[in-house]
Amino acid sequence: MNAPLRTAATPVDPVKLERLAEVAVKVGLQLQRGQDLVMTAPVAALPLVRLITKHAYIAGAGLVSTFYADEEATLARYRHAPDESFDRATDWLYQGMAKAYADGAARLAIAGDNPMLLSNEDPAKVARANKANSIAYKPALEKIANFDINWNIVSYPNPSWARQVFPDDAEDVAVEKLANAIFAASRVDRDDPVGAWKAHNANLRSRSAWLNGERFTALHFRGPGTDLTVGLADGHEWHGGASTAKNGITCNPNIPTEEVFTTPHALRVEGHASSTKPLSHQGTLIDDIRVRFEAGRIVEAHASRGEAVLNKVLDTDEGARRLGEVALVPHSSPISASGLLFYNTLFDENAACHIALGQCYSKCFLDGASLSPEQVAAQGGNSSLIHIDWMIGSGEIDIDGIRADGSRIPVMRAGEWA
Repeated sequence: MNAPLRTAATPVDPVKLERLAEVAVKVGLQLQRGQDLVMTAPVAALPLVRLITKHAYIAGAGLVSTFYADEEATLARYRHAPDESFDRATDWLYQGMAKAYADGAARLAIAGDNPMLLSNEDPAKVARANKANSIAYKPALEKIANFDINWNIVSYPNPSWARQVFPDDAEDVAVEKLANAIFAASRVDRDDPVGAWKAHNANLRSRSAWLNGERFTALHFRGPGTDLTVGLADGHEWHGGASTAKNGITCNPNIPTEEVFTTPHALRVEGHASSTKPLSHQGTLIDDIRVRFEAGRIVEAHASRGEAVLNKVLDTDEGARRLGEVALVPHSSPISASGLLFYNTLFDENAACHIALGQCYSKCFLDGASLSPEQVAAQGGNSSLIHIDWMIGSGEIDIDGIRADGSRIPVMRAGEWA
């Protein structure tokens, strides 16, 4: 049977989209026979949703349930809903998702929303809605952040997103360009994407193994606008690429991924840092972030754009001003080499070293699967309703690993592994 041809009306390559769906199920989730799947997606991603659903059932999925978000419906809320609406969220839905995960379901999210959707809306309403959503989502987020389940995120070239990345192109051209960029970053632009992911995961494992062998107590980042010492949690463990969840299933949570990452110590971060790429958060673009840490906590924060939203985010809870993740990505990563700004954290974080505000990953500890929340906290793991990555790496960043005796080992020089 011949593969369907791409047309002007369908600028997304159907063969590569099918490969992406297959990779999401076989590599991203490693979905098990009989396992249920909970999927979230923008309505524009319906073609990918249908393909993932097909491949999930081919893999033996028990039941696939998809929940859709619509940009126009979201805007209608901000423009017409009563004020009290912004302090509420669909807690009943998230409680149901948490129950599904507790019962063994996998989770897959398709990203692709317009990164500027809420840029012209009231920042106070955006912040209130985000906080209410974070509180309601916590029961489900804990299952994901604690890696209780196999989960995965992939992306679809939503036209509204494509217009942001390629503003000078006609919509169909922009969608085709973004689709091809997604396919390349996701390693489905080749004949054997599953094999390509196997080789890539092996490379990331070797980086993680070296870092775990060094047992650094801190990392020191130096570059334009950044002089930051990130203490690492006691008993931390580096991860990258495929990881095994507490349910015993090995999955690739992020597609694409170029990072190796671990848990910082919530009380041992000192210095200042500047963002090297804009952060797109819940429909608002936050650019030129500059923060200062004392004893692990952000005590001063500025941004040239979106500062009001940034400060609202930092006030979400006590843990929102502390770090939950530090990740290393070479400046020569394929996403960085593309020269594109995706306005999407899933991609942009894989173009540069980054840190994350908020919740830590309990899996990033030795024997993390057996640690209680209290033990994670005692070893320096942060707790928060949020987990927000933003980029501080570039081709001008040097990183040293600091050992317990104070000696230093070059980790990165000019953004590349040393």
